[in-house]
Amino acid sequence: MRDAVATKRRILDAAQGLVLDRGFNATTVDAVIEQAGISKGAFFHHFTSKNALGRSMLERYADADAAILETFMARAEESSDDPAQQAVNFVRLFEESSDEMFAQPGCLFVSFVYEKMPESREAQDVIRANIELWRKRLGDKFRLALQLRPQDEADPESLADLMFTVFEGAFILARATNEPDQVRRQLGQYRRYLELVLGTPASRA
Repeated sequence: MRDAVATKRRILDAAQGLVLDRGFNATTVDAVIEQAGISKGAFFHHFTSKNALGRSMLERYADADAAILETFMARAEESSDDPAQQAVNFVRLFEESSDEMFAQPGCLFVSFVYEKMPESREAQDVIRANIELWRKRLGDKFRLALQLRPQDEADPESLADLMFTVFEGAFILARATNEPDQVRRQLGQYRRYLELVLGTPASRA
């Protein structure tokens, strides 16, 4: 049983690395088999098709992403009783972890969004569910914060989506310019924007 779990993990790890490097369409089953060091029979024992592999990759990635969301949110909630300050501290945690995150080879969601999984909406469904999870979790936090500090035209869901937009855009900017600190800098700008919108005391640099 443990060998089967380890083999499946090795397949997923190999496939993820190849997709981030080449894209999903250019990643063949044979390439995954070779990279993982397994037989074709072992591959098809775990995955009925390449699309099934893609779905499993995205689900695993989404689970890990959701775990990070909840871990950082729990830490932010422990830091203050004020939902506005919790939201700001949540972003700061990502800001402080940005260098480590940038060391990762890329975002699997972005790879699939730009390329699209052929003949299937499964990739889009998994990615959309993950975005909606962040939108609800952060949106609820922003809604509580705004109820205590009413602001003109501030939309909780848009504030939540803006974090996703800043994060992904910052990664693209950082890789395009070869300036890794762009992720931290852009998240810092987003945090300072939240401090203004939510009326929290400005954080010290």
